[in-house]
Amino acid sequence: MLTLFLSISISFIVPMIVMLMATMLSKKMINNREKSSPFECGFDPKSSARMPFSLRFFLIAVIFLIFDVEIVLILPIVIIMKTSNIIIWTSSSMFFIIVLLGGLYHEWNQGALKWAK
Repeated sequence: MLTLFLSISISFIVPMIVMLMATMLSKKMINNREKSSPFECGFDPKSSARMPFSLRFFLIAVIFLIFDVEIVLILPIVIIMKTSNIIIWTSSSMFFIIVLLGGLYHEWNQGALKWAK
């Protein structure tokens, strides 16, 4: 009985000691400003919070989201081709693609797709 108790307690205590020693040995003791500050999109969080931010970033992000959702909507169109009426499938697919191409043409015409001015 004593042997069982000792083996169980050792099997719990030894891994705990090993984990504590590994934690203490793996810590980096040198702290500086860059390592202790949060990383916020490449901007220095200690500077002014009111600095101007380019709206082109948000425009590109919205365009990306639109065309990302478009891919999610186009993929099932190919899957349902065999089970649906071919005329309705073709007309709805073409309407969807024409609307997307019209939006792409509008963005291109407005100059939203130019990376550098």
